[in-house]
Order: sequence, then C-alpha cells, then structure tokens
Amino acid sequence: MKRAHHFINMYFTAAVSVFLVLLLVGIECVLLLSAISAVSHFKEKAVVTAVLSGDIDSAGIAKVDSQLRAWPYFSNVEFTSREVALQQHIDELGEDPRELLGFNPLFDSYDLHPTSEYSTPEGMEIIEQKLSAMPQVDKVMYQKDLVQQIDSNISKASIILAAVAIMLLLIAMVLIINTIRLQIYSKRFLINTMTLVGATGWHIRAPFVGKNVLMGFITGLLALGTIAAGCYYLIYKMEIILFPLNTMNIALIAGVVLGSGILLTLVASLIATGRYIRMNSDTMYEI
Repeated sequence: MKRAHHFINMYFTAAVSVFLVLLLVGIECVLLLSAISAVSHFKEKAVVTAVLSGDIDSAGIAKVDSQLRAWPYFSNVEFTSREVALQQHIDELGEDPRELLGFNPLFDSYDLHPTSEYSTPEGMEIIEQKLSAMPQVDKVMYQKDLVQQIDSNISKASIILAAVAIMLLLIAMVLIINTIRLQIYSKRFLINTMTLVGATGWHIRAPFVGKNVLMGFITGLLALGTIAAGCYYLIYKMEIILFPLNTMNIALIAGVVLGSGILLTLVASLIATGRYIRMNSDTMYEI
C-alpha cells in the first residue's frame, strides 16, 4: 500500500511537471504568434502617397482606382479628392489657400497601405516603380528612411525572439526528459528483474512508454485548456489583442503542445528505460 501510494505521488508529480512544461511551450507559441501578428499589423501601417496629375478627370480617376485595387501590393486603398484635401488643410491650419492664390493648389491623391509582404525597402521600391510608371500619377511619396529602420529593427527582434524560442524549447525538452527519468528511476530494480528473467526490451519498455505517452497527451490537453481560458480572458475580458483566432493558428498551437507532450514523453521513456535495461545488477546500487 505504501509503495502504491509512493508511486501515485511520483506519477502525479511527474504529470504536474510535464503539464507546467507544456504550458510554457503553449504560452511561447501564443507569444510568437502574437508577435508575428503585431509585426504584420505594424508593417501595414506604412503609407505610400500617390499624388495624381492636376488635369485628371473623373474617368481617369476611376481607371486609376480600379487598377490600384486590382494590384496585390496593398491591404487598403484610400482616395482623397482635392476638395476633401482642401477642407482638411483648412481644418488643420485654419487658413484657406484660395484666398491668397485664387485657386485650390491641392491635388487628388491616394494613400496606399502596403501588405506586410511589401512593407520592406525592396517591396516599397517595386511599388514606387509601378506607380511612377502610371501616366496619371504625378508624384510618389513615402518615408524611405523610416521603412528601412523599421525593417532593420524587425529583423533584429525576429532573431532575438527565435533565439529565446529555441532556448525555451531546449529547456522544456531537458525538463521533461529528466522528469520521466526520475519517475522511471524508482522502477529500475523491477526493470532489472524483468531483464534477468528474459523479457525483451520492448516488453519492458511498452508499459512505461504507453503510460507516459498517455500522460503527455492528457497533460497536453490540460495545458491547451488552460491556454484557451487565458486567451479568452485576455481577448474578451481585458480586450488585449493577441494573434488572429483562425483555424490555422489554433491548430498550430494544439499541434505543437500535444505533439511536444507525446513526442517528448515517448523519447524520454525510451531513453530512461533503455538506460536501466543495459545496466547490470551491481550498477543498480551505485546510482
């Protein structure tokens, strides 16, 4: 009875340890997806302004509009007529340039928001070349230095995030493997006895592997439930924007957490049991 109670306590401790590690892996996935989403959203805030020529008519504007919206470069296309631009100028500066010049000096224009794929120095150059080649466009403007600085900072941040992610995954692997190894350690004499009576390696490994893989799957489900509850609270209660809740992202998190739970417990069980299977009886007392 005492031994059974000790085994249950050890198994429960191992399950809690694996659960916490898988929870860490899941939180890491959420943070990475949220960072990727934030970068994509931030990059799409870049604006390219295309100023149309002063003699363009409504038919010319309609042609430009249909062409710009058909291009795959932009996530959003906003048209500002010269009349609206004039009113915005008056509202912001409090003066009407027509009183001095006698005419409206502003032109029709488009504010174009590139997709995250084209919000790079190279992508912006492609867009600039395409717009400049249009006869209806008089001038193309965007903050080139700012785009280059943002792209450089995002590249550096991506390297740091990738390094942190790899480090955390390695820590998770080591923790799970050590947890399973300590759990099987208490059964090393049973494993040795089975070896002495002629049991094959797979017959010895199978109960430990099956039990620990099941533990990895169950703790993975518990970790996913905890992560789902946390994301729900952050998104719907605290209104914190995380990653897009689409099928691909949810499946990715579930796959990583459950896959890590199953794979790591499988590998850890095979390594730990293999070690004790290869030991002789004398060595068992020395560890």
